[in-house]
Amino acid sequence: MNKPDQLSPYFCVAPWTHTYLSPQGERRLCCASREKADYIKQYLDLENPDIDSTFNPKSLEEHWNSTYMIATDLIFNIQSEADFKTAALAIFKYQFEHNTVYRSFCDLLYKHPSDIHSIEEIPFLPIEFFKTRTIVSTNKPVEATFTSSGTTGSIVSKHHVCDLEVYKQSFRRGFDSFYGNIEDYAVLALLPSYLEREGSSLVYMANDMISASKHPESGFYLHDLEALKNNLLKLEAQGQKTLLMGVSYALLDLIETYSFELKHTIVMETGGMKGQRKELVKSELHALLKQGFGVDTIHSEYGMTELLSQAYSKGKGLFETPAWMKILTRDPEDALCIQSTGKSGGVNIIDLANVNSCAFIATQDLGKLKSDGRFEILGRFDQSDIRGCNLMVL
Repeated sequence: MNKPDQLSPYFCVAPWTHTYLSPQGERRLCCASREKADYIKQYLDLENPDIDSTFNPKSLEEHWNSTYMIATDLIFNIQSEADFKTAALAIFKYQFEHNTVYRSFCDLLYKHPSDIHSIEEIPFLPIEFFKTRTIVSTNKPVEATFTSSGTTGSIVSKHHVCDLEVYKQSFRRGFDSFYGNIEDYAVLALLPSYLEREGSSLVYMANDMISASKHPESGFYLHDLEALKNNLLKLEAQGQKTLLMGVSYALLDLIETYSFELKHTIVMETGGMKGQRKELVKSELHALLKQGFGVDTIHSEYGMTELLSQAYSKGKGLFETPAWMKILTRDPEDALCIQSTGKSGGVNIIDLANVNSCAFIATQDLGKLKSDGRFEILGRFDQSDIRGCNLMVL
């Protein structure tokens, strides 16, 4: 077996015949394996690595078929379009066989894995199913259920997550690929509407980022705008790289009370007025935020309850996805027809981190895909709830 850092003419059968377990309980492909271990817990046979260290040896079959190995080896090591296609088709086949709701949907469309040879041919499950069905592709117990925001009495989406480690790997690696190590930042989260309810995936992500930053000023700010202002100015004076992540209406509240000239801060809006203010055109919102914070660019995060990955925009409303996420657009008049780039249409999302639920989702967003893979969100088909939606209708 070749090591990543050298070429060898020799072939080793060891990885196909045994597994390597170190004295520390770390399991790898073989004794010469050098695969990157950013998340060392993925190699340990622990009952619950985030809570305790109870050693619970797994069989070889259990280990290689575990979500850790699928996520690490298949999803988070994608290097090319060919890698993405291979992973997407494999996960489609897996979910067709293990997700009863998705299987029924595919059967209604007369779609079978033997018929699917490209990602464009994969059926995309309408996002509304997360409101009325339990969307899971595994027998593992549910570790967390994330819910969308909604008006009183409305039906909310529920995303049952059976492996939180995959979610953490996704948002950690995703942020790192666009912005670098979170430990370099102070993270200030202004998310009042999310903190005031249970089950927000955005709050879960922000809380992990705050903890990982290890900065004393990092934290959530509910309604204490004065404390947030004071900490922002303090961090600016120190020249500290800072991430200010906030829901749109709360960021507007902040700049209507205080004015800033930020030089070391990324201002990132997570979208949505959540019924607190009149919806604004995105360009108008960003113009107000740029003026109020004294910055040249407003960044955006695009995610939703039904996904475990996020896309980011560093300005001008153009979003980029991590390697394990892809956007396609469908014909607004024919939901089964995938469009070429440059045309406006319904947004279909492939999120391979959703290996335990459904990785292929037809959203209610309208968007346009650029030839370079970037995309913009133009609005909504209707008023269905989407977390962190960034969907100010044009």
